[in-house]
Amino acid sequence: MRLNELNREELSALYRSQMTRDFPPQELKPLKSMLELMEEGRYQALGLFDEGELLGYALVWREPGVPFALLDYLGTLPGVRNRGLGGQMLDLLADYYREERGIFGEAESDEGGDPTDRELRHRRLGFYLRNGFRYGGYDCALFGVHYQTLIRGKEDVSPEELLEVHRRFYQSRFPAHIYERFVQLPLAPGETPNPPGNWMEE
Repeated sequence: MRLNELNREELSALYRSQMTRDFPPQELKPLKSMLELMEEGRYQALGLFDEGELLGYALVWREPGVPFALLDYLGTLPGVRNRGLGGQMLDLLADYYREERGIFGEAESDEGGDPTDRELRHRRLGFYLRNGFRYGGYDCALFGVHYQTLIRGKEDVSPEELLEVHRRFYQSRFPAHIYERFVQLPLAPGETPNPPGNWMEE
């Protein structure tokens, strides 16, 4: 198995056929936003392939001059789930970005929220923690959704360094009024996320 970069057309097809089913609307960036970042050289869509068959995908946000990669979305296709492909893909990503100080991301917190999907959120967090990630030291809220920050990388990356990098990604993307309204980095203990927002308002 290997990771191959997807082009704009392949990302668009994947988004429409798969990602809109894999992720709730409040967690899914608009395709337009992804394509704009890709056009700027700041977004990579990687497909997991085995003998030409697409099995999974990872979408990664980059920032010029920043030695970290933000794992934005990770998924496997129906029919090949529960085979350990997610963990294998994370190992391949770690090798793909081995020159960087780390890969970090946001996993929806299993605290609070709708109790009907709390177990699913708990399992997602456990998946990352079993596969080389650790808690980054702070939570955040993005467009009304509460996340825990996770990182897989150099052990000397402090929460303060990661937080500074994390802010840089979102501040580079959003104007100040959108950032202040919809991005809480960090989310202080006991603080509640702001009312949900729409990525399209960017």
